[in-house]
Amino acid sequence: MGSFERFNYYRWKRFNEDEDRPEKPRRYGLTEMRSPDYIFLRHGSLQDIMDSIGDFVDGLKFSGGSQSLTPSSVVKEITDLAHRHNMYVSSGDWGEHLLRAGPASFKTYLEECRNVGFDTIELNTMSLKLPEEALLRFVRLIKSFGLKARPVFAVNFDSTDIPARGDRAFGAYIVPVQQSSEKVEDVDLLIRKAERCLDAGADMIMIDADDVCMYPDSLRADIIAKIISRLGLDKTMFEASDVRTSEWFVKRYGPRVNLFVDRSEVMNLERLRSPFFHM
Repeated sequence: MGSFERFNYYRWKRFNEDEDRPEKPRRYGLTEMRSPDYIFLRHGSLQDIMDSIGDFVDGLKFSGGSQSLTPSSVVKEITDLAHRHNMYVSSGDWGEHLLRAGPASFKTYLEECRNVGFDTIELNTMSLKLPEEALLRFVRLIKSFGLKARPVFAVNFDSTDIPARGDRAFGAYIVPVQQSSEKVEDVDLLIRKAERCLDAGADMIMIDADDVCMYPDSLRADIIAKIISRLGLDKTMFEASDVRTSEWFVKRYGPRVNLFVDRSEVMNLERLRSPFFHM
């Protein structure tokens, strides 16, 4: 693509502090993209994706432990490609499977991750179910390898807060359901654990608010607001399950909110972040 064509294509977009967020590498307003599963079969496809939307993406996450099924040489090619586009690369929540084999296996895993070019290691606190002090030790261990640590916490609440599924006629009356104030997991406890992880050196906290984000029309805004107010907008990243969820986060918290989205949602998220969308 020639310089004139590229200028015309991106003429609506400028990265600076006055508009939405600065150029990469950014500290806030991050967009992390889930890696397409087929990239490991067609490396050129990922090259095309990054050439077209690379300016908008800050990080690439390997999904579902796909790196464990891929030769190390291919993983290294992909991480090198991401780094050339000024993206960090996340391991996804795969390390907890190695932890079950013991600390020695996890150390080997961290060394291999570093060798093939990973930058960020996730720790899924929901599946690990580690004692708090053990979790903090693993955060420090990740940091000792020169890698970024990102614990993943889940937000759960009473199922009566989730609207019933099913088709209904347009305009049909829905009996209102009173929201429950009793949460399955104490959000204050989640925040306290996350704060301790940040104190131990964690670089960011990933919030898996699947129950919340799957139903943005009834999103428990109080839960999200409490997490952000305590941890800070720049230290939290939320998984946005669809375009409505992304729009909710950007409208409420502005373009500086950090979101993890599917590759298919990157361009739409960038549109939402743009000041032109709010004019």
